[in-house]
Amino acid sequence: MNRRVLLLLVVVVLLLVVVVVVVLPLVNPPPPTAVVNGTPGQVVDQNAATPTPIQLGEVLVAVQPLPRGSRIPDQGAVAVRLWPVQSIPERALKDPKDAIGKIARTDIFIEQPIVDLLVVDDLAQIARNGSDAAASIPRGLVAIAVPVDRLADMGYGIQDGDYVDVITTFLFVDVDPTFQSIKPNKLTLTSIGTDGTIQVGTAIEGELQPNSLSQFPVVVGPSERQRPRLVTQRTVQGAYVIHVGTFPLDGRFLVKQATPLPTPTPAEGEATKAVPPPTATPPNPDIITLAVSPQDAVVLSWATESQIPITLALRSAQGDPTAPTDQPTSVTLQYMIENYNIAQPPTLPYALEPGLRSIRQLILQDGRYLQFTSAGDTTTTTSVKPQP
Repeated sequence: MNRRVLLLLVVVVLLLVVVVVVVLPLVNPPPPTAVVNGTPGQVVDQNAATPTPIQLGEVLVAVQPLPRGSRIPDQGAVAVRLWPVQSIPERALKDPKDAIGKIARTDIFIEQPIVDLLVVDDLAQIARNGSDAAASIPRGLVAIAVPVDRLADMGYGIQDGDYVDVITTFLFVDVDPTFQSIKPNKLTLTSIGTDGTIQVGTAIEGELQPNSLSQFPVVVGPSERQRPRLVTQRTVQGAYVIHVGTFPLDGRFLVKQATPLPTPTPAEGEATKAVPPPTATPPNPDIITLAVSPQDAVVLSWATESQIPITLALRSAQGDPTAPTDQPTSVTLQYMIENYNIAQPPTLPYALEPGLRSIRQLILQDGRYLQFTSAGDTTTTTSVKPQP
């Protein structure tokens, strides 16, 4: 071997030794050590906080969606998971044998802990274990029913298991604080007769105002009944829809009905069997049961008793349908004018005939529509057939 090459190899080896022995310890120094009872050991920071270990316990969870009314299969439906002890629900199941073969009383979602109230051995046990409605109420909430129609129920599109916001509409009028009657009060003028007795005139609506043309005051009265002031606001958000319509008398609304089989067509020459009459179409729901907080239940009860119109706004199933959102601003006539730059129409020397009294029209199912017209203190509802 060439002497020059050999010398070069020796230099390279020496450089590697220097890197390993000198440079690497400087770049990655070893942890400091201390001698404890004659034995060297790693130095421990006495001020460092000791992490608290999370206590885990076993709980039975669903590993696939379990629809309400379905029987839990013995394979691939439930499994035991480790769960933080503080978050394990009360009466949670831990053994798969306690759930397999039973019937889900309500929808059970993936990775949801299963408690004993969510499953029953037999559908007949529902009556003994409480109603389906009680089993469907989330913990901490209560159920209350509110009246709805086609408009409030979003065209009857809201279904069990949805989440909705409740919008209420109020009509405000001025009332007398003593009589609690709509203003103006009735005014009765009195006078003293020639015989010294007090004469009482006929009561009229209005109030006394000074008259610049005479020393006697005048009575200013309304030309029509006081017009209410409309205000709309969202009052309840994220309400869970337990059931749409009237509950069955046995309370078993969670059980899915079997799909009827089509009626077979008789072969040629066979006698035609009597076909049972078709089942009547159920009426449209006029009531919806919601799960809300106890305070919101009082609010909805007050609104119902006060005959406050209620409209349900359906929440999206994307994301968390129960998440609170910012409280919107109450909508009034002033809000609409200021925020949408609505111009006040000018007074013109001409108008439309017939005169417009209302723009509200509700389309009926048979193609007709309801038209509301106002004249003075009365409102007339007319069923009109649209012109071809």
